[in-house]
Amino acid sequence: MRTMVKYLTQEGFEKLKKELDYLQNVKRREVSETIRHTASHGDLKENAGYTAAKEEQGFLEGRIRKLREIVAQAKIIEKKENDKVQIGSLVSLESSEGKEKFQIVGPEEANIFNNKISFESPLGKALLNRKRGDSLKVNTPVGEKNYKILLIE
Repeated sequence: MRTMVKYLTQEGFEKLKKELDYLQNVKRREVSETIRHTASHGDLKENAGYTAAKEEQGFLEGRIRKLREIVAQAKIIEKKENDKVQIGSLVSLESSEGKEKFQIVGPEEANIFNNKISFESPLGKALLNRKRGDSLKVNTPVGEKNYKILLIE
């Protein structure tokens, strides 16, 4: 299997490492204790608490595997000082709906509610390597949208 590089900001990398540490060292112990406790309540086939705890354990172990993979494949984005949009850039845009500001990040870190968009998203792709003052059209799920780059930080 080919490993894929996961592009992360230093902040995003630290956040994922912190989550992994918590899941491995705290949450795993809590779930294990819940399983032991619910297993002591008799017949496991009719024990809803035990079944729920085992399901939670499965989800937890899956998330731990995923985080380990991301952390192992992470490449920290070191933003080079230049005038083009790149992964890690903070970009101020203007559209017919007003001004918006986004940080361009890898898909593992993307969170539209925190204004972090993936470089793989339609807008992220359209912004890469553009300069301040550039205008661009982006096909979005709600139709074509026009943007102008106001500032790149």
